[in-house]
Amino acid sequence: MPMLRITANQDVPVLHGSSAALMPVVRHALAIDPGPVTIMIHGFKYQPGGDQNCPHHTIFSPRPNHDRPRVVSWPRHLGLRGQEGEGLGISFGWGARGSIWRAYDAAREAGEVLGRLLDQIHRIAPERPIHLIGHSLGARVALHAIKSASARTVRSAILLVGAEFSTTAHRCLRGSGTQVLNVTSRENDLFDFMMETLILAPKRGDRMLGHGVLDLPNVATLQLDDARTLKRLRDMGFPIAAPERRICHWSPYLRPGVFPLYRAFHRGDLPIGRLRAILPSRCEPRWSRLWPTRGFSGQFAID
Repeated sequence: MPMLRITANQDVPVLHGSSAALMPVVRHALAIDPGPVTIMIHGFKYQPGGDQNCPHHTIFSPRPNHDRPRVVSWPRHLGLRGQEGEGLGISFGWGARGSIWRAYDAAREAGEVLGRLLDQIHRIAPERPIHLIGHSLGARVALHAIKSASARTVRSAILLVGAEFSTTAHRCLRGSGTQVLNVTSRENDLFDFMMETLILAPKRGDRMLGHGVLDLPNVATLQLDDARTLKRLRDMGFPIAAPERRICHWSPYLRPGVFPLYRAFHRGDLPIGRLRAILPSRCEPRWSRLWPTRGFSGQFAID
């Protein structure tokens, strides 16, 4: 299973840390393993080439070079461990430093760069399923990549507490054919609220994806801190640990048990129809985690 490190450099994708032409390397990597293509996209504050915040050497590395609590290996937990049949893994980096306004704009631009790369990959290997997984502003990158690429290029996408407005997400996904797992949590309410306060919404009253209002037939919304949801997933063979904190932006990839669920979704073992049938149709209201029902023992802290 090859792993490629690709960075959006202005308006083109390039190999991270190499001057080699990108597409011959991609073509060779696709020929090595016939499996799917899995693309991982980071969120705010990461910067390819940065000393402490390069995604290629931290969360997107099979062996991260940092031991900070929020640095876990996405490739390893997604099952990209170097075995035959796992396919091509791509860590996609983009410049997410600076102000939130600059990063929000940069995420759309990075999505357009990724969308062109997706079309190129699809032309080389049209039979290969392409899967995306992105956290926070990385979900915005994924959505704009889906919009920029040709329809039905991306098989599935997992959006982890996506920092994007529902109206924009709806526009990006309409007609795409992409199966989307929208992972939300009331742990992220503070961050959603800040985004809605700081970023101009496409229409009055619009909400972030975490509010669970993205009602499309190819989308299932999973509220990761909802007790009913966790029980139903456990009954299906996906035991996910209960939340420990009331406020946490990184829970969707730090919570024990989440990655087996994500792997199953990418494989197609959990089709959208089945998920929509077993998951609650509505999310809990915003701020409900800050005023929990009796019995919650988590810490009141920002992780």
